[in-house]
Amino acid sequence: MPDDKPLKSAFELAMERLEAKDREEGVEASGPLTEAQKDEIARLRRDATAKLAEMEILHRQNLAKAGGDPAELAKAEENYRVDRSRVEDRLETAIRKVRGGK
Repeated sequence: MPDDKPLKSAFELAMERLEAKDREEGVEASGPLTEAQKDEIARLRRDATAKLAEMEILHRQNLAKAGGDPAELAKAEENYRVDRSRVEDRLETAIRKVRGGK
């Protein structure tokens, strides 16, 4: 083989793709995170996890209230999916801000 480089793990390949995507979008790596940034990101993740857990409980209650009605079940599932996506998007945006991204 002309290239005697070791094979890369799936993690390394995924990280390279993410870095390439960031470069295309104009996001620059800001270097290592400070302790304050790490603490803030951890807090944001804890808050999002708590919110998602609360939403899961409410979702289960809504499913129980639906009583097997397919239309009500579908509506509850869609609402849960949208709300969950919204929380996850907000988390990603907040983390990006803490890291100094756009």
